[in-house]
Amino acid sequence: MPRQVDHDQRRRQIAEAVWRLATRGGLEDVTLRQVAAEAGVSARLLQYYFGTRDELLLGALEILNDDAEQRARERLAKLGEAPGMHAVVRGVLFELLPLDEERRSRHLVYAAYFVRFLTDPALAKVAQDAPRALENLVTGLLVQGQESGQVPSHIDAAAEAAFLVAGAEGMQSSVLLRQRSAEDAVAMIDHQLARVFTTTTSRM
Repeated sequence: MPRQVDHDQRRRQIAEAVWRLATRGGLEDVTLRQVAAEAGVSARLLQYYFGTRDELLLGALEILNDDAEQRARERLAKLGEAPGMHAVVRGVLFELLPLDEERRSRHLVYAAYFVRFLTDPALAKVAQDAPRALENLVTGLLVQGQESGQVPSHIDAAAEAAFLVAGAEGMQSSVLLRQRSAEDAVAMIDHQLARVFTTTTSRM
């Protein structure tokens, strides 16, 4: 009986090959043949799953984003049933920092995509939407914090959310380049959150 192919797993196998090539030398000169060789599949099979080179890069990015969201949910779930808004916001911001090997590898791939974000409209759309979605998420969490008395009512939730997300994103490159330690980045996030929250809860 012929072996049944797990198409999602095959797509992920190819996407992971793109990620490895991205972290080793960027994406500008990566070809379909290189990705196929890295993934251990034929170029024809790669095109069957993703089509063109641009579609491959977009598809690999979408899988990376889905994977990042799933990992983030798993880490946040470990905070417990009622961790408090401080811990939740802290956890969300930490997903923007390369604090372990998994997140470091992911952010290296995002860095490799950066030039493509500037020149490819489809990829640019993905990159442009992500920060605003995170800002909206953090804004909602801060509003919940205000409703529960964990955040002062005078705090501008939207403005603080934009500042916190931008600050965490701004520290990505310095941590990746080892200009700043992960511990320093965490301390800076905690310093900013201390301005916003009246109380703190469990720490990650």
